[in-house]
Amino acid sequence: MTISVGDKLPDVTLVKATAEGPQQVSAAEFFAGKRVALFSVPGAFTPTCSAKHLPGFVEKAPDLKAKGVDEIVGTAVNDAFVMSAWNAAAGSSDITMLADGNGDFVEALGLTMDASGFGMGKRGQRFSMVVNDGVVEQLNVEAPGDFKVSSAEYMLGQL
Repeated sequence: MTISVGDKLPDVTLVKATAEGPQQVSAAEFFAGKRVALFSVPGAFTPTCSAKHLPGFVEKAPDLKAKGVDEIVGTAVNDAFVMSAWNAAAGSSDITMLADGNGDFVEALGLTMDASGFGMGKRGQRFSMVVNDGVVEQLNVEAPGDFKVSSAEYMLGQL
């Protein structure tokens, strides 16, 4: 079953890179008490993700925050080291990267995809959502190969 607007996020463990090393993060605790703009990409450093998706959230971070977003989070089925390096290379301090290295988060959301044809195995679909106190307020899932409804610009129009 795919998560829907009005559903509570599943409490799975994500991983955040910190100066002290990888830190496990409970999704329930992380998303509690704040409004979060979350975007998910099939993979860090992949073409559309690096050329359009992440840069859009970097550019629109001030606008998203002005519309009531407390934190902007990027996630992918990559490890915390890769997510941290991607943010260092193309992101900003306005973006918090949460690694879903085993794909547990996207699996619990019902938003996995099979990228085996590209040598990438099981990944998360491209999507974005607004999460308010752990509950999905907006959900934007892309059709395969598209980049339209999960962009920062599209999300701004929803807020």
